[in-house]
Amino acid sequence: MRSDFSRRSFLALTAAAPLARAVPQAGKRLPIGLELYSVRTELAKDLTGTVSAVAKMGYEVVEFFSPYYQWTTDQAKDVRKLMDGLGIRCNSTHNDYGNLGAGLPKALELNNILGTKYIVMASSPRATTVDAYKNIATVLTAASEKAKAAGLRVGYHNHDTEFQPVEGTFGMAVLAANTPKEVMLQFDVGTCVQVGHDPLAWIESNPGRINSMHLKDWGAGADRGARVLFGEGDAPWLRIFAAGEKTGGVEYYLIEQEGTGGKYPELETARRCLANYQKLRGYA
Repeated sequence: MRSDFSRRSFLALTAAAPLARAVPQAGKRLPIGLELYSVRTELAKDLTGTVSAVAKMGYEVVEFFSPYYQWTTDQAKDVRKLMDGLGIRCNSTHNDYGNLGAGLPKALELNNILGTKYIVMASSPRATTVDAYKNIATVLTAASEKAKAAGLRVGYHNHDTEFQPVEGTFGMAVLAANTPKEVMLQFDVGTCVQVGHDPLAWIESNPGRINSMHLKDWGAGADRGARVLFGEGDAPWLRIFAAGEKTGGVEYYLIEQEGTGGKYPELETARRCLANYQKLRGYA
């Protein structure tokens, strides 16, 4: 399902939406979190201080990424105690491919301590054929059955590669078609926009499976790309939120910013992205 949705179309959609401020939507206000890769340098230096700073900004959820897997159970308990004291949650973790294979027992143990719901595969072997993606789907399906027994679910986080054409389809379509519906399709919006796919069509074609969304923006033009702050790129965010909450089954959002090319420090970047989100949603 490769879309002809062009970058010009993204700009047109974005221009049609009110950018400065939205009217708060009726109904449940979903938690907003931060993928901690966004502050990876600070996190490596001072986990306690960084998580505390993120919570103080107003983030309600954090997502730890692959280094968490090296923690002992005692370290995981300390992090859980920290989060409980700050009033924030870790709803999901990002994991290497092996963590959902032979390494799954440890991942289950750590994630249960942390109180998460989803163990997300965020990296996988390079796949250039439909069969290669089906092999990844097989690992996800097996992990899903084991996770279910432990009261957890698994998921897959896309990058731009999974939206690239492969044998008349694309990787995410193969993964979606060959995994059970309880496998979450965590949607990284920016990488979808980057390759010219229609994010709205992707959400609409996977009802109930987009349980969390990475709010990474992307902008066409020199010195933009993934460096743009959330809300300052080309993604039609208000339409994406509406589709995600009505059809996708979104339970929480996660801002992710890979870097600004040195324009802002990591924590300042996280603060600015949250402020943009709150303004866009009409919460500020």
